[in-house]
Amino acid sequence: MPFASLKDKLSSKNYSVAFGEVVKINATVITAKGLKVSISDMVKIISNDTAQETVGMVTEIDGDTFYITPFSFVEGFCSGDKVFLDSAGLNIPVGSSLLGRVVDPFMRPIDGKGSISSSKLSPIIKAPIAAMKRGMIDEIFSVGVKSIDGLLTCGKGQKLGIFAGSGVGKSTLMGMIVRGSVAPIKVVALIGERGREVPEFIEKNLGGNLENTVIIVATSDDSPLMRKYGAFAAMSVAEHFKDKGLDVLFIMDSVTRFAMAQREIGLALGEPPTSKGYPPSSLTLLPQLMERAGKEEGKGSITAFFTVLIEGDDMSDPIADQSRSILDGHIVLSRELTDFGIYPPVHILNSASRVMSDIVSKEHLSAVLKFRRFYTLLKENEVLIRIGAYTKGSDPELDEAISKKEQMQNFLSQNADKQSNYKDTVDTLISLMEISEVIE
Repeated sequence: MPFASLKDKLSSKNYSVAFGEVVKINATVITAKGLKVSISDMVKIISNDTAQETVGMVTEIDGDTFYITPFSFVEGFCSGDKVFLDSAGLNIPVGSSLLGRVVDPFMRPIDGKGSISSSKLSPIIKAPIAAMKRGMIDEIFSVGVKSIDGLLTCGKGQKLGIFAGSGVGKSTLMGMIVRGSVAPIKVVALIGERGREVPEFIEKNLGGNLENTVIIVATSDDSPLMRKYGAFAAMSVAEHFKDKGLDVLFIMDSVTRFAMAQREIGLALGEPPTSKGYPPSSLTLLPQLMERAGKEEGKGSITAFFTVLIEGDDMSDPIADQSRSILDGHIVLSRELTDFGIYPPVHILNSASRVMSDIVSKEHLSAVLKFRRFYTLLKENEVLIRIGAYTKGSDPELDEAISKKEQMQNFLSQNADKQSNYKDTVDTLISLMEISEVIE
């Protein structure tokens, strides 16, 4: 091996000579002593008997004793095993070599396509963009989905949530957004989901095309710490490209699994459970991740979509409620629309984009308001219309809504393998709503 390569390899594995010792182990926490550490320090535990290794993070300190949450499982380790401080810290390699690859939170390839070479290290944990350094969201970000582009228009640097129950169609909509978006770089974080969903998402939802795309995976069988920091690692990758002046699409599935990982870590460390068993750290962790997305002056932007699993379709779930308060908009998927055969099942009356009115034309906005008003009238009078109790002519506006009902449903529907042009979508909406002049 050349000396330069050997030197680089040794420097990346530069552990301190000083070491501590494991004194107690349970399923989720390793207790050790004999080493001076700080909160969030990375340590390596090496078995005396089998030379087995694992990496962990210091999450609590009590005098000379410190507690380590491991990134993998603890089977095979015992009291007396050595603990070394990892001087490299919680950094990951980033760079353009990640594009087109599927990796774990440490950027190790899991797609069987060989190693990834990258010379730049980036910390997983970073401060969000400072409030006064955020750029104004004044450009449209098209995702190629008619119901979103037309009725819930996104802006570059906006943060949106996709809220849905299980089996409603989150993954399908995610695939449509990744394929149809105009972003030159796409970062997808699959956190805490089933392992089966990873190849399925790549082949079915993305058509096997990973051009300009990085997929970071931490499945449900990974440790809670791996699932937690998988989300932060994915955001660091997106920030690397944003700092180069590029517009990045960031999609994470799902925030709920991310919060559940922190719930496991927090409860194991003795945090008090609050609503639905979530400790306070689960809720404070959400803005630390979500606020890192956005548009930064003099740099690029990260337009982020975070999926939130609504258990029992309950929008008052603590994670859903907290996420909605942080994000710049929410897209709610309806099981009722799924049953009715409308895909993607975006419930436009329960959904909102907080920046839409600032970035679209007045004609577009007037068409959206009229569409929502017609949709509301149809929902309110649905029973009367179905049983034939409504008499035509009683309400001219409702009559117009009824005449346009089928066209409105067609506008909301879109095949998963189709992408819609933004201008065509807006023109179709304005034509459908017959907006000839701007309503002042």
